[in-house]
Amino acid sequence: MLTIGQLAATAGVTVRTVRHYHQIGLLPEPERDASGYRRYSAQAAVDLIRIRTLADAGVPLARIDALLRAEPTEFASAITDIDAELRRKIDQLTENRRRIAELASGEKLVLPPEVVAVLDRMRGLGVSELRVRLERDSWILMQALDPHAVAARVREKNASFDDPETTRLYLACDQSVDWHPNDPRLDQLIDDLDAWEIDHERAGEQPESLKLVISRISEASPAWQRILDGLTHRAEQRRTGSDRSRTR
Repeated sequence: MLTIGQLAATAGVTVRTVRHYHQIGLLPEPERDASGYRRYSAQAAVDLIRIRTLADAGVPLARIDALLRAEPTEFASAITDIDAELRRKIDQLTENRRRIAELASGEKLVLPPEVVAVLDRMRGLGVSELRVRLERDSWILMQALDPHAVAARVREKNASFDDPETTRLYLACDQSVDWHPNDPRLDQLIDDLDAWEIDHERAGEQPESLKLVISRISEASPAWQRILDGLTHRAEQRRTGSDRSRTR
């Protein structure tokens, strides 16, 4: 026979919990013995373990009371149903964990897999997480403003990373994020980027969505803003000079 303290320890609950179960009629309270103590049988320990296990599984105390009074077949059927409900909750929690993990980067929730692959490729090349986040935000903007341009932009981005010189310049720009706008190293970088622009100059105006993307990235760094301003100025000078040549 067990004391109330021994009973509680057997089931891993407190004496206060056992007394609460007595008060609500969930666990019968035995009579006191000749010494004035309440003694509990092994069956009481089994019943208390059942109560605790079901309660830990989220089963309401009122339903636990009905289950303890049920026939063995009815009890087994109810346990099967409870197990199925727990499996459903586990599946939901697993899905929630997956989505919570994705929130850390954010891209998988809102961007197509091919864009996510581009961002992962950038990480693999050693691009800073700041630049990757800016790129992610830019892709979100592009997808909202010009979704039909996304596929072509993905192809262009992958092609640029296939080219060693383009990748070198991209990484050089990434590394310049904290440079002072008057850092002389920016002059050489602008020269290199301008030469690249001349070699890869495309006909026609840039789409507005791409202009917004470039602006969004340049705003993150005064050095990047100077690079953009310098390249824009040189491109404008070339256009002006070309227009003058045609009018002569």
